[in-house]
Amino acid sequence: MSVSAIINATDLLTIYKTKNILLVDASNGPNTRLNYENKHLEGALFVDANTQLATIETNVAVGGRHPLPSIEDFSKTLGDLGITPQTWVVVYDDKNGANAAARFWWMLRAIGHEKVQVLNGGIQAAEKIGFPINSEPVSLAKKENYSCQTWQWPIASIDEVEKVAELPSHTVIDVREAFRYNGESEPIDLIAGHIPGAINFPFTENLDENGLFLPPEVLKEKYNTLLGESSSENTIVHCGSGITACHTLLALHHAGFAIPKLYVGSWSEWSRNDKPIATNK
Repeated sequence: MSVSAIINATDLLTIYKTKNILLVDASNGPNTRLNYENKHLEGALFVDANTQLATIETNVAVGGRHPLPSIEDFSKTLGDLGITPQTWVVVYDDKNGANAAARFWWMLRAIGHEKVQVLNGGIQAAEKIGFPINSEPVSLAKKENYSCQTWQWPIASIDEVEKVAELPSHTVIDVREAFRYNGESEPIDLIAGHIPGAINFPFTENLDENGLFLPPEVLKEKYNTLLGESSSENTIVHCGSGITACHTLLALHHAGFAIPKLYVGSWSEWSRNDKPIATNK
């Protein structure tokens, strides 16, 4: 059974106790584990973006700030969370899916897991409609390691990005905020600017004024205009470290597009490898 990529809080509230849904909090940032322990959706488990959805290396120039974990490590993480190929997973965060909920969604879909959805509007939307929230500890119901062999969705390497970024036949989308892309300032990585040839389309363009995903037809019109004749095979999406880019991949999927390539290393890798850098200052 496949499910839509995004689920609204009102729908989740109606079914979460009757459909054997596993809720997962994928919020990321300072003190997120403590924040989760203080407040999470009833029954939600926690997944750590830094230790379970990435394998962070000392040398950020190799793979960026959030390289994907090995398939073997991700398989164990899923087993530890009690996720099997039959599990219906709903993942949320505290930033409308852009923290790590969309990354977890992408990773699950990329190993072939069908029943996974991102909560539209995150924990804020759930809290707004009265979804039960508490600080009660949630026990893990560990299973065997999830059986998976490889990432089935397309990934671009730094070398591929360098080869195609300025080709008219390809589109490289940078989903970071405009001030970072333009080279005005860089709050996280070492250098501000962007990959020459990349176009800026911040992930916030996927959302309405309430922080909810735009309807599929609106997203489709936006991305048709942006992509023009570029096919999914010739489109690469990146951000700062390979997490927020998944928000745009989720939006594209929601709008009915085939999934483009994810450049996992993103700006954090590119900017540390003596590659050309463009600015709009």
